[in-house]
Amino acid sequence: MDKLIIKKTQSLQGRVEISSAKNATLPIMAATLLVDGQSSFKKLPQLQDVKTTIALLENLGAKCSGDYNSFKVDTSQINNLVAPYDLVRKMRASILVLGPLLSRFGEATVSLPGGCAIGTRPIDIHLDGLKEMGASIDLEDGYVKASCAKLKGAHIKLKFPSVGATENLVMAATLADGVTRIQNAAREPEIVDLCQFLIQRGAKIKGEGSSVIEIEGVSKLQTVNEHYQIISDRIVALTYIMAALITNSEIIVENTNYKDYEAVIELLRKSGAKFELNQNSVKVLSHQKLSPLHFETTPYPGIPTDAQAQLMALALTIEGESVIKESIFENRFMHVPELVRMGAKIKLEGNKAIIRGGTPLKAAPVMCTDLRASAALVLAGLIAEGETTINRIYHLDRGYENIEGKFQKLGVQINRVKEN
Repeated sequence: MDKLIIKKTQSLQGRVEISSAKNATLPIMAATLLVDGQSSFKKLPQLQDVKTTIALLENLGAKCSGDYNSFKVDTSQINNLVAPYDLVRKMRASILVLGPLLSRFGEATVSLPGGCAIGTRPIDIHLDGLKEMGASIDLEDGYVKASCAKLKGAHIKLKFPSVGATENLVMAATLADGVTRIQNAAREPEIVDLCQFLIQRGAKIKGEGSSVIEIEGVSKLQTVNEHYQIISDRIVALTYIMAALITNSEIIVENTNYKDYEAVIELLRKSGAKFELNQNSVKVLSHQKLSPLHFETTPYPGIPTDAQAQLMALALTIEGESVIKESIFENRFMHVPELVRMGAKIKLEGNKAIIRGGTPLKAAPVMCTDLRASAALVLAGLIAEGETTINRIYHLDRGYENIEGKFQKLGVQINRVKEN
């Protein structure tokens, strides 16, 4: 099992290019199942979750070819409608094959999903929506077994703007009979990207990026010769932005659209951070002194829960009391005990974390508990006195492409070590 060793870094410098978004890549790859033919992509992120998705598609009968810079998926010969436990347990996004398989083939059997243990993330919103579209669904032996003669358009109101449920239902509605209207839909940029991929292939979708999405079903999707370019990862971009702020450094974060995380930029600006914001890059400038952070995680366009741990790492460097309220997942403070091992002063009160910043951190062996918590430990390692060892970094590899290489180019002494 690999681990990272990080030494304290005085400052960063240089440029870092952000890869395609994991949370857009996974649903879009699932959406290839709706196409009776080939889909092509350029610059897929080299992540463990993408590798798992490729393995899942191949298990279903898809033919995958090329490398990550030029990748092709041919789903014209799907011959298996079962997504097995051994693959689905590794990644929660595997549930996203349910809607496309059901919509195109009228049948799907998908293991209940795994992924990060950050809290209860039931799929009942997915299943309730599919039932409203006419699907028959049973839960047997840890599997979702779904079938239908033909999905039919429906008016669906989500009880929570779930990203995964919105994606699954949009894909399911693409080939359904009639019009599907999804109210209280999630609005994330990754959902917009999924819809753009489908629209490019002939889907009729309106309202993506708003709380109401309308899909008029079509008989089939067409193949498109050109490669699809998936949007860049806004959470990874924020991680490097936070790294610059934590070390009070000036770096340029390239291939990123700050409007995808404008709420975080505004929060940081109010704290005293300075940026040069361009259409496709963010330059982080040095600052005099930051004031404490006070925020609550909320669905897009609010402060994303996926950036909460990284913001907490930044709060550790700010003198005074910062308060973070986590309103999305109940177990998303699992990084706190590991940060405390490094000397952080953090008090938890239910879903609220109170951070007393400005206390120097000291290196310690720490353990990754989930994807974003792992990023917070890397950020803390940048400012901790000594040599920080981060264990169980397979979590990081699920969402950060070549994280040690990119930090090394910024001047960080960070190395991946393979244990015997």
